[in-house]
Amino acid sequence: MRRAVARVLLLLSLTALAGCFHRPATRPAAPAPGSAASASRNPNAGRYRDDRDSTPAQVPDVSKIPEPVPKDEPRSQYGNKSPYSVLGETYRVLPNCKDYIERGLASWYGNKFHGYTTSNFEQYDMYAYSAASKTLPLPCYVRVTNLENGKSVVVRVNDRGPFVANRIVDLSYVAAIKIGVWPKGTAMVEVRGIDPAHPDKALPESRTAAAPADTRGTRPVDTRTADTHGADTRSTDTRAPSAAAHGAPPASASTPQKTPKPALYLQVGAFSDAANAERAANTVRAAQLGDVRVVEADVNGKSLRRVRLGPLRDADEADRVTPKLRALGLGEPRVAVDN
Repeated sequence: MRRAVARVLLLLSLTALAGCFHRPATRPAAPAPGSAASASRNPNAGRYRDDRDSTPAQVPDVSKIPEPVPKDEPRSQYGNKSPYSVLGETYRVLPNCKDYIERGLASWYGNKFHGYTTSNFEQYDMYAYSAASKTLPLPCYVRVTNLENGKSVVVRVNDRGPFVANRIVDLSYVAAIKIGVWPKGTAMVEVRGIDPAHPDKALPESRTAAAPADTRGTRPVDTRTADTHGADTRSTDTRAPSAAAHGAPPASASTPQKTPKPALYLQVGAFSDAANAERAANTVRAAQLGDVRVVEADVNGKSLRRVRLGPLRDADEADRVTPKLRALGLGEPRVAVDN
């Protein structure tokens, strides 16, 4: 009898505990494209209803879905803890995104997360123009441009991720469709922060995806071989963002534009000392992973030498080579995108 009572009490306690986790009461049906119907995303791995991400059977007409209009919003109570750690990596949330410019690889997320809460406890709707970032404050607005076809879209950042190597932003399903990241899966992009008070303000430079080294990670750097692993390495791109007044995109914002074909690299470090740069380059050359180059650059009046592997064919090659570079002991390689 006592054992039976104990089982009942244990079952009741487990049921109460399960209720503490955020999840839909039932499996929600996908709302009509562009509708306000939302979903929630559970941030706990393993609690998603799909093992793999997928898309709806019907592709929505993204031309009928309005892009968000940037506006000043208070910082979310949730999702902005800084620093925070995920999968052994530590990240620091930026104070704002007004001067944020970064280049790297974008990915997307859809059905797997549709129906679960975002990091700031809103609801992820794959039919709304939104995005996830590891370091941008929640919420904020950015313009994402596909450097491979010139298409761009304004998105509202309200989630954390993607916590995958070589990715700087996760786009919602419709945002990925709008600029051609879907169905390919990934694309080389530029992400530019938008100041709602001055949505047309042009930011002067673009950073490669190596920049997050300034805001992530607390692991010590071996100064015997590197001055700055994945340091803030600015490119010389001075193109103004294609944003219209009040953040509303022009009619041609998502149409292909003539742009130089970007080149994809993996950067193992940026060095102020030429000997350190050459030593790192020789280490990578000895591994015979591909072409290695040392590129000189001036960053904020400081001369740096970037050690890069590439150009690489695509994101898949970058993903294959990254663990091999990591094994060389030169730190975490970062994606760099240049014209």
